[in-house]
Amino acid sequence: MSDTIITVENLSRRYIIGHQRGKDDGLRHAIERAVRAPLTWARHGMRAQGAKPEEFWALRDVNLEIKQSEVVGIIGRNGAGKSTLLKILSRITEPTKGRVRIKGRMASLLEVGTGFHQELTGRENIFLNGAILGMTHAEIKRKFDEIVAFAEVEKFLDTPVKRYSSGMYVRLAFAVAAHLEPEILVVDEVLAVGDAEFQNKCLGKMSEVAHGGRTVLFVSHNSQAISTLTNRSVLIQAGKVKFDGETHAALRKYRAEFCDEAHAEYIDCAKSTGVVRARVTTSEPRQIHRFGQPISFEFELKFASKPQKSAFSFQVLDEEMRPIMWVAQCDTEQNWSQTGSVLLRCVIQRPRIYMGRYTVRTHVGDRGSCEHFETLEVVSNFEVVLDGVVSDYDWPPGACTFIEDAEWTVLLGEPKT
Repeated sequence: MSDTIITVENLSRRYIIGHQRGKDDGLRHAIERAVRAPLTWARHGMRAQGAKPEEFWALRDVNLEIKQSEVVGIIGRNGAGKSTLLKILSRITEPTKGRVRIKGRMASLLEVGTGFHQELTGRENIFLNGAILGMTHAEIKRKFDEIVAFAEVEKFLDTPVKRYSSGMYVRLAFAVAAHLEPEILVVDEVLAVGDAEFQNKCLGKMSEVAHGGRTVLFVSHNSQAISTLTNRSVLIQAGKVKFDGETHAALRKYRAEFCDEAHAEYIDCAKSTGVVRARVTTSEPRQIHRFGQPISFEFELKFASKPQKSAFSFQVLDEEMRPIMWVAQCDTEQNWSQTGSVLLRCVIQRPRIYMGRYTVRTHVGDRGSCEHFETLEVVSNFEVVLDGVVSDYDWPPGACTFIEDAEWTVLLGEPKT
């Protein structure tokens, strides 16, 4: 009997994107058209007004087999198709082509609010979600206290969830999904909503779930979490599976995808708070840095509202996505807590990082309110080379993390006591 629990065959998902003419052609104009020419508007919709439909394939011919008790990471850039894949597996979205076969109950945590009824209380939603998973009332009741304790929402258990904060919401949603014993647990990047302590708590629970013999599909930009939790990862690029195999190999390919790009800036202007630009200025063109030369890290941050006490830090990670250096800047050193944009520049005069490829991870928060705004992975990339460095050794890349400056003393003969 096969131990395959999820089979994905030639899976594709197509979306139709409409492009409408006219920068002012908004809701008011759409209503005016509907009133003036209702038949034309109803028959032709947006196409009658000059829209240019375009096909977009979020997934294209994806084939996967997931075994029972496997913990699989799904990685890739924003827009690669990761969330679309999970929505199809969770039966939220229908595929355009292909098919999916799943054995067993699946619990999905794809985005804040998925699966909860806004008007029901936390208590009622626990029982509702359990029933949706096919569990009996007695099974849910047996797990109830454990779910509530994990989510830390005892005081608000009989409050409608529409009044919950996003943090409370995701804590309860994760607790329900992880504790009601589905055969398959699907988790998207929603853990980024919670604080750092709760994220670690969730990762610990997922590890416990995995060791309990259940199957876990985990989408995250947190490479450290992916490498800790999974042995196998699937790299999706432009809707296709680019790599399926051992996690560290997948992460290396994921990171190489960024390092091969000519531009090393990370742009995300849609965010109201967080990093909108990051750049590493190296000693040579195309993000090549000669060992021992000054290196500059530059970050532009944007705040929708004034933080109490801003805190920013970045890590340099190696090819295995292990943090090897951490540098922090708080507004207690230089006052930069404000609404709007701020530019932070960090210069390291003589970095001792050994040759290899590296990437940057950023963290933004507010020390005053203890709020964690965001963590961004792979925001900028660079490579350290030893060209021109005269030495008698020939160590391969990865042989060490730093080259240290040191003073040696050589004593000849018998040491004196």
